[in-house]
Amino acid sequence: MRKQYYFQPSRHGYNAWDVDKLVEKSKDFPVIMVHPEEIKELDENYWYQGPDAMPTCRSIVEHVRLINDANLTFPIILSKNGRVLDGMHRVAKAVLLGHDGIRAVKFAEDMAPDYEDIFEEDLPY
Repeated sequence: MRKQYYFQPSRHGYNAWDVDKLVEKSKDFPVIMVHPEEIKELDENYWYQGPDAMPTCRSIVEHVRLINDANLTFPIILSKNGRVLDGMHRVAKAVLLGHDGIRAVKFAEDMAPDYEDIFEEDLPY
């Protein structure tokens, strides 16, 4: 699997969380069911936030591949306020298949980012 990060805009780039670390820290959390309508990111620009990010046909095809390959047995990871830290392709697949619920784990407290004020191309992959 490709190296992944969760990004939030910061003053001078992005704050980034290593998804492998999020998975490890949340592995023993209780699994809950979340209705797709609770996922705010479904109606937001989630995948194309960077200054050079553009929803080209090729990039959309790549996301469709990732959605098709998504494994719904793994729970998505939510922040304290319910934001998707990992698993948006699983969310998209669940919606596409008409599921009423998505398996999720949720952090009780926000975690500090692994990287602050960084750009995607400067992260280790």
